[in-house]
Amino acid sequence: MPSRNTNKEYAPDSYYHVYARGNSKQKIFHDATDYKYFLGLFERYLSKKQKIGKSGAGYPHFRDDIQLHAYCLMTNHFHLLIHQKDIDSLQRFMKSVMTSYSMYFNLRHRRTGSVFESRYKAVRIDQQSYLEHITRYIHLNPRRWENYTHSSLKYYTEGSEPEWLKTDFILSMFNERKDYMSFVADYVEMRDMLAEMKYQLADQ
Repeated sequence: MPSRNTNKEYAPDSYYHVYARGNSKQKIFHDATDYKYFLGLFERYLSKKQKIGKSGAGYPHFRDDIQLHAYCLMTNHFHLLIHQKDIDSLQRFMKSVMTSYSMYFNLRHRRTGSVFESRYKAVRIDQQSYLEHITRYIHLNPRRWENYTHSSLKYYTEGSEPEWLKTDFILSMFNERKDYMSFVADYVEMRDMLAEMKYQLADQ
């Protein structure tokens, strides 16, 4: 089960449900360009080969320390399922992502101040059998979740995922991709699980 989100509990070799929302619940994604830039940060930091910036210096490279298993980007918040190798991998990765995005967002939209309400929140998943339920919760965030563009669900159902996203671990819990889709769509089975999730995220 997840640990209660009031305190971050960092541990090596652990899975986390990570989420953050816009300052005062304001939008953090205004259009397709914003969504694309945010996803581009996953490519920047998690690609197999280290990316090089315009200055010629290499960006931080978290490929060996961080695995991203699922994501959903909503208008004013986002959800991620992440595995960290070392005790501080998640902190370093999220700092890079959120700082880079905040700089981009403020420059593009000609604003100042905090983009996010807080640094981020992270709930440690201390039972591996709970992980598929976390991905289901993440993928069901949008009202029209089946065809939502800005989540990882399409890669679970169709394949051809980018190199920075790891779907194989969760999918190994199912016989076929279509079984995962049925699992996501099974509202009756998921009702009690969603109630627990809402408790974990009560202050979101």
